Amino acid sequence: MSTVKTRRDVLGTNALRPDGAAKVKGEFSFSSDMWSDGMLWGATLRSPHPYARIVRIDTSPALAIDGVRAVLTAEDVPGVLTYGLIDQDQPVFAVDYVRYMGEPVAAVAADHPETCRRALAAIIVEYEVLTPLTDPELSLDTSTPAIHPNGNVFRHQRIVHGDTSVVGDVVVEGEYEIGMQDQAFLGLEAAMAIPDADGAGIELHIATQWLHEDQKQIAACLGLPIERVRLVLGGVGGAFGAREDISLQVHSCLLALTTKRPIKMQYSREESFFGHVHRHPARVHIRHHAKADGTIVKIEARMLFDGGAYASTSSAVLINGITHIQGPYRCPSAVVDGFAVRTNNPPCGAMRGFGVVQACYAHESQMDRLAEACGLSHVEIRLRNAMRTGDTLITGQPVESVAPVERCIRETDALPLPPPLIDSPDVLELPGGTGLTSRSENIRRGIGWGVSIKNIMYSEGFDDYSTARCTLQDGVVALKFATSEVGQGFVTLAPQIARSVLGVTDVVVEPMDTTIGSAGSTSASRQTWMSGGAVDGACRLVRERLFEHVGLANGIDALRLVIEDDEIVDTMGTLRIKVTDAAPGVRFEETFEHHHRPTEDLDENGQGNCHVAFAFVAHRAVVDVDVELGLVKVVQVATAQDIGRALNPLSVQGQLEGGIAQGLGLAVMEEVIVQDGRVRNPSFTDYLLPTALDAPEVVYSLIEEPDPQAPLGAKGVGEPPCISVTPAIASAIRQATGRDIRRVPVRPQDICL
Repeated sequence: MSTVKTRRDVLGTNALRPDGAAKVKGEFSFSSDMWSDGMLWGATLRSPHPYARIVRIDTSPALAIDGVRAVLTAEDVPGVLTYGLIDQDQPVFAVDYVRYMGEPVAAVAADHPETCRRALAAIIVEYEVLTPLTDPELSLDTSTPAIHPNGNVFRHQRIVHGDTSVVGDVVVEGEYEIGMQDQAFLGLEAAMAIPDADGAGIELHIATQWLHEDQKQIAACLGLPIERVRLVLGGVGGAFGAREDISLQVHSCLLALTTKRPIKMQYSREESFFGHVHRHPARVHIRHHAKADGTIVKIEARMLFDGGAYASTSSAVLINGITHIQGPYRCPSAVVDGFAVRTNNPPCGAMRGFGVVQACYAHESQMDRLAEACGLSHVEIRLRNAMRTGDTLITGQPVESVAPVERCIRETDALPLPPPLIDSPDVLELPGGTGLTSRSENIRRGIGWGVSIKNIMYSEGFDDYSTARCTLQDGVVALKFATSEVGQGFVTLAPQIARSVLGVTDVVVEPMDTTIGSAGSTSASRQTWMSGGAVDGACRLVRERLFEHVGLANGIDALRLVIEDDEIVDTMGTLRIKVTDAAPGVRFEETFEHHHRPTEDLDENGQGNCHVAFAFVAHRAVVDVDVELGLVKVVQVATAQDIGRALNPLSVQGQLEGGIAQGLGLAVMEEVIVQDGRVRNPSFTDYLLPTALDAPEVVYSLIEEPDPQAPLGAKGVGEPPCISVTPAIASAIRQATGRDIRRVPVRPQDICL
């Protein structure tokens, strides 16, 4: 519970996070800090093989260890044996086969983490090792044996739009590859499961992105009525999509119900790499047809997403990818084929950018090629093709969102460049940094561009909504919602909304749990629009009731009343009363459910209004490259982002800088290395992340053109910052080196051929 007492924290101001100081001082309670009297520890046994048949499992040696209270396998799951966000194809514990390295096979509960470790080592699992399917191209081959009863193809979707026979005066094409990226949140997976006294229910404290979806899946696996499974949001140390899927939720609850004791589970960093999904690696072949002046007339593309062993959100990621392959550009004709396939590689699913990152790297690399083929600058080719409000997508959907693409490009271009590269710079400023490996004569500077479009909210007919409750009494507001706070700052925004609508100072945010209706997932850049709309709606309903009360008490038509600062004012009279004094002792409570306009599925030709709204952004990257050693330093990133309205400018700045850092990671260093289905670098020693020393200068412009569809005029800002910065950095490396960079992350050997 958090209370902030300050009038300045209304919409449009730089409101500080109520949890910010505690996190900085190490006083914030994350899920891994949870503790309960009499608790046991839980742990998971995972497959060492990417693909194998389970011949037998013997848990008796583990059960014989002093302190071990339970050992569970698939035979002990009382409800459904599988779960999943879209397709329920992933086992709680492996049944007959393991299909990826790290798949859960059993779980143990014991009195100490070390006892858990010994118990896991004692479980005997006999495997018949099989040859894994690791090449996604082979998954499309009908002669390849199916590795799952549901087959090897999650989804195929085709888009056919416009005159597909047209051929451009200029044709450019390329094959592009995007590596597997990890969300790499700092707060590891952790949960505390507490059984009811009667053993017929469970309360789970969990770091997640979607409390109600977890609740539904957990209840099904436990074989319990959904009301007997209660979830409370624990402190979340980042998410970026990796907490949308089930990880340790069902395991911890099963162990708690079996032992009748609280169970604490938490992953190590290595286990975290196996316990959650990653960004889909993808291969994209794309061809652009254009007039001689650079105007695009048609695109042809084939996108292949490796979804790994289980479905997760692969089918939705695929749709996002293929429907955004045109980029933020007009395109009258298109032929696109998209495939999401199953392999014995690690499961992939949601990650910031959700399929659009892969599409953007391909289409922006193509825009650079098209510029060169037409003799235009990288800026001019984008301006000539920039999408505008009212244009039609390759799905036939009109762009009803405000689409200031040209403004994004021009304002980014107008932002100041860093000082020029000098002959004898400080060696610490060179790409080699403190390693003192670079020489100034080997440094080349490059400037590159990336522009992107990103859908907001869920698509394809999903019944997307969010619920919030507002209570007002004696000038104090209490807000209740199940919106997962994963670092995006909704715990700051919600009180800002209440203060702005109701003229109050004191706002209490109640714990997030499943005692109120769903808020949907904290993903798809949707919570400002959806949960913000729900909080706004609930507060407005309370304001109406407050006005009715004041109007009745003073013989005034309630329609004459407005809120000015912290007072209720009669616009046609002299009444002016503070909100805190307006209705002493009276409690006003309202719940509101916010829905966006409906969407629809794509048809067999990929036509349909499948998305709700869109946001746009441009990036310009400046890099210094050591062409002898293949080292890259990102010097500056400039960006102008379409945000609709800056509800909290400080929070927007944080999203821009964080997203750019994540996109930089994909551009030059972050990749989960998978060989023959085996993850080779499941640690932050070998999986390289950008640090503060790698972060570039960020200069930015916020484009505020309120979207009339948005309840607050604001668009979500979380995902766009990380999408087109990756191709912008790759483009800058191309310009600096002259190399034909076609994959990310860019490796030293890609530069030093």
